[in-house]
Amino acid sequence: MTVKERYRRVIEWFESSMPVAETELQYDNPYQLLVAVILSAQCTDKRVNMVTPPLFEAFPTADAMAAVSAEEIYPYIKSVSYPNNKARSLAGMARRLVDEFGGEVPADIDALMSLPGVGRKTANVILAVVFNRSAMAVDTHVFRVSERIGLTTNSKTPLATEKALVRNIPEEIIPKAHHWLILHGRYVCKARRPDCLNCGLTSVCRFYQKETKK
Repeated sequence: MTVKERYRRVIEWFESSMPVAETELQYDNPYQLLVAVILSAQCTDKRVNMVTPPLFEAFPTADAMAAVSAEEIYPYIKSVSYPNNKARSLAGMARRLVDEFGGEVPADIDALMSLPGVGRKTANVILAVVFNRSAMAVDTHVFRVSERIGLTTNSKTPLATEKALVRNIPEEIIPKAHHWLILHGRYVCKARRPDCLNCGLTSVCRFYQKETKK
């Protein structure tokens, strides 16, 4: 099977089986999503969604968060992974957002990545979800699922995976494709024990074909 054919069949399956694919993080505006994505690093969306309502009530805007210290943010996020580091990132992010961007989340990847706590993955999530840009955020799920299915081959870095996916997925569906791969990795193609028996992609999946030949 050619790479082009594999992509075509994978996209067709997702289009029919998951026509609506969105982030599971709960937010009302770009600032809230940025905070939630920073908190979600190495942490479940479920946990983040438990933490953010009181956090957003206390700090409803970037200006409100910029006015406090990391130590004041910490109690609201202490149950997420790496709370000390994330409290510092949120405080720094909010101050820079206010000082450099008037409190508004920028729609530029370099500007986003200049914010404390924001790497390429987080920046691409914001671009895709908030601004509907053709940005492919590669987290551990996207990285794993892409390689297992065969959308990438021996990809060594998230950036290499991102470039391969963007090169082969139609631009207009890249924002949705990002969520397809995340949700598939979260609920079906799990890290330790992929649920191949309940996966509709076995006919095109490189991992499954190898496993069945053993």
